[in-house]
Amino acid sequence: MQTKELHWYSERLNRDMPLKIYGHAGKPCLVIPSQNGKHGDFESFGMVEACRPWIDGGKLQLFCIDTIDAETWSCSWKPPRERIELHERWIQYLMREVCPLMESCSDGNRLMTMGCSMGAFHAGNLFFRFPDRFDATICLSGVYDAANILGGYMDDLVYLNSPIHCLPNMPADHPYMALYRRSHMFFCVGQGAWEDELLADTRKLDAVLKSKNIPAFVDYWGYDVNHDWDWWRRQAAYFLGKIM
Repeated sequence: MQTKELHWYSERLNRDMPLKIYGHAGKPCLVIPSQNGKHGDFESFGMVEACRPWIDGGKLQLFCIDTIDAETWSCSWKPPRERIELHERWIQYLMREVCPLMESCSDGNRLMTMGCSMGAFHAGNLFFRFPDRFDATICLSGVYDAANILGGYMDDLVYLNSPIHCLPNMPADHPYMALYRRSHMFFCVGQGAWEDELLADTRKLDAVLKSKNIPAFVDYWGYDVNHDWDWWRRQAAYFLGKIM
């Protein structure tokens, strides 16, 4: 498997932001690690190996990045506005620095996102905000209510980053609707240990998508399916098989 690790200084975040690329051709996938995660996590927890058949076959490239969750969503002692403003700079780093790199390797393919747990929140949020850049997403055990993560705080930026809040108000004739309907969306959650909050949010998102007539594959796995990497490896392979 061809791999490459890149380091560069992000002007938008004023820091070094490493990323690791797996694969030599195929659909570029932006991989967001779980809460407070780093670019090596997907490999460390066996997720890259789960994706290997499509990577080795030249159908998929993974672009694994760092989060800054520890300074945004996780640091409850900071003012919420300060946290969401920094999160928005991270979004701009992804869209203006990482995505152009991915597009230069795309061979005409549109981009996709994938993540587990908090990474699924980021993956889904990026897909819903930028369907002109992404045409597929795989979100495993995600939360989709940004205000709830911030203890109920809401402002314009939280709203923008909260699919459960902003999607219901999107007009039926919004140009994004047509983009959503031609995309591949996979949202999955288990019903076992540590999945209660994620299950509730997935059901809320499911209801919103149905109310807007946005087709998505929302899959509820069994009561033995826990919030853990062994299940996410199986789920990633299952849904990649559907997209690829």
